[in-house]
Parts: sequence; structure tokens; C-alpha cells
Amino acid sequence: MFVHPDEDPRSDGGFEGERATLVGYLRDHRLTLELKCAGLDAEALARRSVPPSDMSLLGLVRHLARVEHYWFRSVMAGQDVPRLYRTEDGVDVEFDGAVADPEVVAEAWETWRGEVAFAERFVADTPDLATEGAHDDEPIAFREVLVHMIEEYARHMGHADFLRERIDGRIGQ
Repeated sequence: MFVHPDEDPRSDGGFEGERATLVGYLRDHRLTLELKCAGLDAEALARRSVPPSDMSLLGLVRHLARVEHYWFRSVMAGQDVPRLYRTEDGVDVEFDGAVADPEVVAEAWETWRGEVAFAERFVADTPDLATEGAHDDEPIAFREVLVHMIEEYARHMGHADFLRERIDGRIGQ
């Protein structure tokens, strides 16, 4: 166990209503990402899984910052902003650029936390889950974006389980 159950910052479910359920599960998955990465230095966070994969915990932090940025800023808020961790030719660099440098780690966490804070403000300011954004020039409901974000984190927390176990043997949480 990473933390004692009495000190676990995540909820144990029990949410009331659709909005609280969606927001609560997303919050818990975000906290899980932080737990999976807790106590690791830059070298450990940047450690790749197994060849030929370029996946690392640091890459996941950067990837999830990019996902938060895209779905909440671009799709839902309609901001015309450059995509995070992409080169001019459109190549994703969130994993390739996840190198064992404390400055890269600090930047990744700062970016992820900033995108989460933006998303949390957006969620708080958007009372109707039927509010629509635009994805690939098609309307998409806010509730669907929240479900997608939960799915995105859930899938990657499975990856994070294996990455953390490979780094120091820790499992769970």
C-alpha cells in the first residue's frame, strides 16, 4: 500500500447524482496519478517500461496534461490554443521528451496541475452537463467529455500500476 487507508485522499464512492459521480471519479483518478508517482526522482519517473515502448510515468503525466488541455480548453471552452507536447509537424512528444531531468519533471507537474485547475474551474462554472463543445467539428456533450476523461485516466492508471511495480515493486492504490 502506498498510503494507509485512513490517509488515502481519494473517496470511497458514495457520490450523489450524475454530476457528483462524474466529478468525483475524475478527481479520484487524478489523485491516483499523484499517488503512483509519489516519492520518485526524475530518473525513476522517466524510466521506460520495456522496449520498444516509450511509456514512463513522467510520459503519462505529460500525456494526461495534454489530454486535459485538449478536452477542456480546446473542445469545451473553445480556446484556440496550441496543443501541448506536439511538434510543428504534429508529432506527439509527451513520451519522447519525458527525460530524467528534474526541470522536465517540475515543468510536467506544473503543466498538469495548471490544466487540472483550469478543468476544475470550467467544471465549476458549467452547471449543465448537456453543454456542448466541438470535437472534430461535431458537437459533444460535457458529460461525455467527463466520461471520456475518467476512461482516459482509468486506462493509464493500469499502465501506471505496471510502471511503478517495475520501478520499485510497489503495487496497489
